[in-house]
Amino acid sequence: MVHQYRTVARSATVELEVKRSVFRCDIRRITEEAQARALVEQLRSEHWDARHHCSAFIWMPDGSLARSSDDGEPSGTAGAPMLEVLRGAGLTEVAAVVTRWFGGTLLGAGGLVRAYSDAVREGLAAAGTLERELVTEQQVGLEHALAAKAESELRARGVAVLDVDYGQLATLRLGVRPDEVEQVAALLAELSHGQAELEAVGERWVDR
Repeated sequence: MVHQYRTVARSATVELEVKRSVFRCDIRRITEEAQARALVEQLRSEHWDARHHCSAFIWMPDGSLARSSDDGEPSGTAGAPMLEVLRGAGLTEVAAVVTRWFGGTLLGAGGLVRAYSDAVREGLAAAGTLERELVTEQQVGLEHALAAKAESELRARGVAVLDVDYGQLATLRLGVRPDEVEQVAALLAELSHGQAELEAVGERWVDR
């Protein structure tokens, strides 16, 4: 089972011109195929005057599901090279759509591969990347006077503080790596003089 993967940090749009043809790359983070297909249709509607809307997308944390489309370009000159760039960057949960306005000069198969690949590379550079990690979701109840200090200590040690609820006790919900549960439990026990105990309540993906 995958416990960590890389995806894009933000949406991005870039344009490059090759022999008067304009290649616009839109990068988006997705979690399912339907979102990628909706993006293609949105861009096709917005940029109806463009000749091609080529795409490549990968989803699922393990990157096992992927699709690509040349959308009328010669077979293998657009979608597949775009997908190769995404895979080469080690990304999943990502969609890339390159919209092309033809400038009147044929680029040839090699020129198209380079142009579509370069557009996606520039799009990824603008989008940046982040790591996602599957953590155990733990919660702990603390006296209010200890909660702020505990939260600060936990964040300083890289523990994800997912939520804090100030009721009769302050309840901290934490995202803890499986191999760090004992260490975090010991820290909380120390801060609370042995009163606080972690309780496992599930697991979730968090951005790092």
